[in-house]
Amino acid sequence: MLVKTSGIVFRSIKYSETSIITDIFTEELGLRSYIISGVRSKKAKVSAGLLQVMSLVETVVYHREDKDLCRIKEIKAAYLFESIPFDIKKGAIGLFLLEIMQKTIKEREKNQPLFSFLFNTICYLDKTTDPIYNFHLAVMLKLSAYLGFFPSGKYTAQTPFFDLQEGTFTEIPPPNGKYLEEETSQLLDVFLKNNIENAHEIQITRQNRENLLTGLIDYYRFHVEGLPEINAHKILKTVLGG
Repeated sequence: MLVKTSGIVFRSIKYSETSIITDIFTEELGLRSYIISGVRSKKAKVSAGLLQVMSLVETVVYHREDKDLCRIKEIKAAYLFESIPFDIKKGAIGLFLLEIMQKTIKEREKNQPLFSFLFNTICYLDKTTDPIYNFHLAVMLKLSAYLGFFPSGKYTAQTPFFDLQEGTFTEIPPPNGKYLEEETSQLLDVFLKNNIENAHEIQITRQNRENLLTGLIDYYRFHVEGLPEINAHKILKTVLGG
């Protein structure tokens, strides 16, 4: 059957001389794989630019639940980027967040709240003129709520350590040894109390930003089964300084 759905391009790989296989996280069907023939030929009806990672698209797809690889009937841009392709900082943050999405989202069923969050987050990154040095940290925390492991509790003088494995603030360092130090735990609490739109107002040093990012990646490792190695944060350290 034919299904009309918005989507976010997670990955595109060469399949043959003229074809591409693309993974798209769709609003109506979850994460799906599609083959598009002729996209790399001179007479291609579909622009290869539409299938760049992080592209936001509108599609009409042939859907069969018993097939892992289906075809796309129609595809067009749902949103045209104005700044991400031309801003090295926004591009680096976008690619890092996309890697997080790729490696944590595997569901093949509709999850409209998660889709809307991701779609709107990418659009916001493209449109915002505010500083974006803290953007990825705020998004990772918000995404953890949709993935089912949002931190619980809060930082206080009585609970100054954040247990990465249990996902909560604790009185003493946990015996598992997997926790954030007091300063980073307090910073985590500050981010928890703010939203993505005002994350740029949080005052943070380069080193503290790097420490919190490392801690959040470790946090994801504990709570996403089989999480592959995250690599794009190395680019962030160079571009943003942590």
